[in-house]
Order: sequence, then structure tokens, then C-alpha cells
Amino acid sequence: MRVAITGATGQLGSDIVEVFKASDRLEAVGLTHDDIEVCDVESVRTALTKHRPEAVINSAAFHQVDACEEQPEQAFRVNAVGAWNVARVCAEINALCVYISTDYVFDGGKGAPYTEEDTPAPLNVYGVSKLAGEHLTRIACPQCLIARVASVIGKSGARGKGGNFIEAILKKAKSGDTLKVVNDTRMTPTYTMDAARALVEIIEKRVVGLVHLTNQGPCSWHDFANKAVELCGLATEVAPVGSDAYPSKVQRPVDSSLRSLRLGNILGSPMRPWEEALKDYLLEKGHIG
Repeated sequence: MRVAITGATGQLGSDIVEVFKASDRLEAVGLTHDDIEVCDVESVRTALTKHRPEAVINSAAFHQVDACEEQPEQAFRVNAVGAWNVARVCAEINALCVYISTDYVFDGGKGAPYTEEDTPAPLNVYGVSKLAGEHLTRIACPQCLIARVASVIGKSGARGKGGNFIEAILKKAKSGDTLKVVNDTRMTPTYTMDAARALVEIIEKRVVGLVHLTNQGPCSWHDFANKAVELCGLATEVAPVGSDAYPSKVQRPVDSSLRSLRLGNILGSPMRPWEEALKDYLLEKGHIG
């Protein structure tokens, strides 16, 4: 099966390409921004009809939350209209369309992890634009899968963000300064290699609908940072602080953690706990031996 991946140089996209290329059952076609402009349907049509994939993973996104709030037109152009363009061309070539979405489609008010059965209610432009992308993907391509990921960590880092949360934490920890990390905001981390490996099986089975694709277990950002520092054997103190220590004009959900009701049945078991995934990420990056 030939699978095209948009956003192929992104933090998640690059690992999807790597894992799919290593599979002896799949042929991966990585599409960068130079290869495909999702905001332009003719560019999408040209790129996808050239390669004729049987499935397309659309991981192209404008995901800088603060920038989305300041540039809503661009957020909707990429995350919603771009999703619509990819999905309708997928329908034209009879390809499965996989749209990568986010935990930020939820408002965080549930007080427990969100499942695929919960109703989205985003709080910010980024979340609204991604939810619009979900709806437009479903409308344009009945043969589609919405895969929600959250708090992504991958070896390539996030373009435009200067890496990822864990890399930023470790850089500060190695400088010897005390770290101050919020402990009143909860999420479920996603190790990109784990998500990519799960997607191999999901796509081979041509799963459609909606799935939450994260490692198991909610945690606070403080929990996440503290575990990374501990695994690296660093003596740096990680002090818990409230989110009011880092004021922002953008409203964010206080608990956007996810849980999947489907993934265990699809894969035979759910994705592993985030602590195990974080250790492997740190090994992959050479932070621990």
C-alpha cells in the first residue's frame, strides 16, 4: 500500500515517514511544503494524482497556539480549508484520508480524560480551526479517519517552536537553574514513534471514524518535566507553579487529557504508558545511555 504523508518534515510527520519506510508492507511518500500546498486545491490535486496513494496522512498544520490567535485567517486556511482540500482530492482518487487533529478541540471542563464519545468544545482559534478541519474532512471524504494526538514529542522537534517541551526543559535543567513548571494543567503525551507505529496497523486495517492516539495516562506538565529530569539523572529542582505564573492571552483547557475507547480493539492493546515512551524518547535522543 502506498501512503502519502503531508507535513513530512514536521515533528510527527517525519517519524511517520521513517516508520512507514521501514515497513515491508507499505510504501511511504513524504510530501513537504515544497511538494504540496494544502491551501491550494490544485497543488493538492497535482501532488496526489502524481503519486496515486491508497491512503493519505494529513499532518500539515498551523499549530502554534498563540500565533493562531493572532492570525485566525491563516489558522483556518491551513487547518480547515487545507484539510478540506486534501480530503476532497482523497475522495476523487479513492484514498483513505487520515486527518491528524488535537486534544485542543476540548474545553478541559470534564475533569477526566476525554474519549471519542465526548463532544468537542474548543476554547481558542487553534482548537476551533482543527475541529473545523475534522468536520470538513468527514464531509469531503466518507472514507476518512480522524486521529487526535496531544503534547507531541519527537526527535525532529516542532518547526517554528524551536524543538519541543522536553528539549526545552532539559536545556534549562542542564544550566543548573531551578525549573518552574505548571502543575495545574493536565494532558496525555504522545511519543511520535509510538503514534507512527500505531498508524501503520491502523492504516493497513483501513480503520475509519475517530480515534484518540496518545500514550496512556494523564499527567501535568510538571509531572512530565520532573520525570524527564529524573530519568536523565539531573539534580535540578523542578518546582510546581500555577498556570498564572505564565500569563497568556490565549485560553487553554486545564485538562485536555485523552483516552481511547477504540485503540485497544484495533491494535490488540492500547499504546504504552507515557513514562515508558518518555524513557525511549530520551534514549533515542541520547540524553540517557
